[in-house]
Amino acid sequence: MAIVNVLIQRPPEQVWDVLADGYAYAEWVVGTQEIRAVDDGWPEVGSSIHYTAGIGPLSFTGRTTVRRAEPGRQLGLEADGGPIGTARIVIDLIHWGEDTVVELDESPLRGAGYRLHNSVSDAVLLVRGRPMVQNLARLVERRHHR
Repeated sequence: MAIVNVLIQRPPEQVWDVLADGYAYAEWVVGTQEIRAVDDGWPEVGSSIHYTAGIGPLSFTGRTTVRRAEPGRQLGLEADGGPIGTARIVIDLIHWGEDTVVELDESPLRGAGYRLHNSVSDAVLLVRGRPMVQNLARLVERRHHR
């Protein structure tokens, strides 16, 4: 399990506004090359983002599906990475004075990533997670001026 957090100097509603924009995920999720489609109703439970991810010439298509949604509080996602398997991603928005602490918890759920899960794979998730939450913070603060 890899948990990272960041303080975003905006209220939870403004953070949720960015999370509710399915096309914005390409701007903050590390490894996402493009968002190909966003289901109507995103981020309602059962809706998905369809994306291409990878690094350089190595890429794959995937889908991330909402499994839990509490607007302004929590978004639970299942990311399908094809041959890698799926991951459970929970994004908690914690009111922190006038600001928001965003806690991102990512762990393998099914498939090869789950079967091979160990402290090294957790380290990789942490290396990916820290810049992701920092990218999210910058995007929220850029979209919503104080």
